[in-house]
Amino acid sequence: MRVKRAPRFWRIRGYDSMTRIHDATIPIGLITDNGLEDALRALTARAGLDLAEIVDAYAKRGTRRYRPLLEVSRDSKPYLTLSCG
Repeated sequence: MRVKRAPRFWRIRGYDSMTRIHDATIPIGLITDNGLEDALRALTARAGLDLAEIVDAYAKRGTRRYRPLLEVSRDSKPYLTLSCG
């Protein structure tokens, strides 16, 4: 007899300060890790950055113009957590 596994999913939450402004649940198989990182960058840019900040975030690292506003960070304890912004 096979044991049925609980469904696994990504939960995407967006905040403006302490106020939740977005909440979505996506099954793991619908999006790749890289796709999820791209989505987080897009949501962060859309919700909180002006056009100049978006351009600065895509400038080459190490240049005077570069700003790490759209870098995705990973934390794996106790669950894998990706954050941006």
